[in-house]
Amino acid sequence: MTKIRVLIADDHPLIIEGLTTVLSRHDIDVIATATSAEEVAESYAATSPDVAVLDVRFGGKISGLDVAREILDSAPQARVLLYSQFDQVELLREAYRIGTLGFVTKSTAPNVLADAIRQVQAGKTFFLPEIAERLALAGVRGDESPANKLDAREFEVFRRMATGQTNAEIAEAMALSSKTISTTSQSIKDKLDVSRPADITLLAVRHQLIHP
Repeated sequence: MTKIRVLIADDHPLIIEGLTTVLSRHDIDVIATATSAEEVAESYAATSPDVAVLDVRFGGKISGLDVAREILDSAPQARVLLYSQFDQVELLREAYRIGTLGFVTKSTAPNVLADAIRQVQAGKTFFLPEIAERLALAGVRGDESPANKLDAREFEVFRRMATGQTNAEIAEAMALSSKTISTTSQSIKDKLDVSRPADITLLAVRHQLIHP
């Protein structure tokens, strides 16, 4: 089987090295790397990889989305996979809109990342199921939906809060510390501009994220 040739762009050399090692175990060959956004388009043009795997967040002013847009403008047939520790719906929407075929988070298991690269190389879209669900919910419920305003962890905590679970119950169910849940809970309230548990439940019902 012919190895898939990829370009990896990330401003952390250790991450590039780790991904190179991991992907080599899945018959994926890292043929080029870039540690700054400015290097990516030039490296892509010079090597013509099967897939460009780009970090969304670079240290400078230019983002992975900007780089993906530049690559796709010059080479519409390019296969681009984005990854990030963030998964805000607005970021996902923009990634899909500009023509990237896949998006995964940095917590994705190596075998799933390898599968995502294979799917993208074949011209198929690849979004993790939980990401695809949030995109769908945000599209159906509108911009004011909590699904559109919260990241993945916050959204999960939000839905549990809406059903009446306490912070302690949520922490146990999600295998997180009570302090983490308390901080996340406050972040949710700040983002949604609510203060009472009843308001959380009302929002969830209104946007059909839970059923009364």
